[in-house]
Amino acid sequence: MRASITAVATHLPDRTVTSAEVEARVAAESGGYRPPPTIVQRLTGIRTRHVMGDDEQASDLAVAAARRVLAQRGTHPAGIDLLIFGSASQDLVEPATAHIVAAKLGAACPVFDVKNACNSFLNGLQIADALIRTGQHERVLVCTGESPSRAIRWKVRDRAQFADAFAGYTLSDGGAAMLVEAAPDGGIFYRDFAAVSAAWRTGTLPAGGSMHPRDPDRTYFSGDGRRLRDAFVRGGAEIFTTALQKTGLTWNDFAVVAVHQVSVPYLEVLRSTLGIPAGRLVVTLPDHGNVASASLPLQLATALAEGRCGPGDRVALVGLAGGISLGVMFAEL
Repeated sequence: MRASITAVATHLPDRTVTSAEVEARVAAESGGYRPPPTIVQRLTGIRTRHVMGDDEQASDLAVAAARRVLAQRGTHPAGIDLLIFGSASQDLVEPATAHIVAAKLGAACPVFDVKNACNSFLNGLQIADALIRTGQHERVLVCTGESPSRAIRWKVRDRAQFADAFAGYTLSDGGAAMLVEAAPDGGIFYRDFAAVSAAWRTGTLPAGGSMHPRDPDRTYFSGDGRRLRDAFVRGGAEIFTTALQKTGLTWNDFAVVAVHQVSVPYLEVLRSTLGIPAGRLVVTLPDHGNVASASLPLQLATALAEGRCGPGDRVALVGLAGGISLGVMFAEL
């Protein structure tokens, strides 16, 4: 059996914040430090990002997207064999946020979380694919709720701390869901994953683990965007070029190539490095920001809504994540 992506949906909070508003808030809360005007949009290409309500949780974003994806297929929560919550965010350290999602959704199937930074959703899809191909499940709901707005440092001491916190100013809240079902043909036909784990220190959210269990100053994103980009460029090309070689395909054989999007300049570097035609990309970053692991399903849902792909078309999912993790998946819709 193959694992087929039969529906995909997203949920983006209505509230949006512009890059100018981000800079204004940093200036207002920092007691003296003021970011250079327009620096966020100039360096990232992001105009706006989505911000969830104070009364919302990551699970709420996932549930909203899951309800839409089930409605697309006319499927009731009782028809789900397995629910995977693949996200960099979580409601609580324990239990798995997947339990909270299932309870809110009204599902009564086995559940678990998958966490691997911005590749969390893609790794959840990888596991769903494996479990379906081995006959353990027939219908898997993979969902995510990303709430990175809760971990952005607004009060900064100086330019150095602003630079360290800069990755947080690209981030956006959002939910996404895919229904993955057993099918005799089509579906996911190639997958490969790799890691460059020696570079894990280049981007972190330290709080809540055994290193820094209760340090409030560690509850913010910290990272070196340039080192992170360089690590991707050094270690990231081979897994993707090998995927094309092994399948005998080129990027032109795909209706859509969804690539995790951190900033517009880095997306162009990656596109050029891998030789992906610009017309195959779905560029969501300027209007939606970096929605972490929801980035790939957001791009696929956008392409489907715009008629850029449909049943029988091939799509490629290219994942990049802190850690560093890399992933590629090819599927026929």
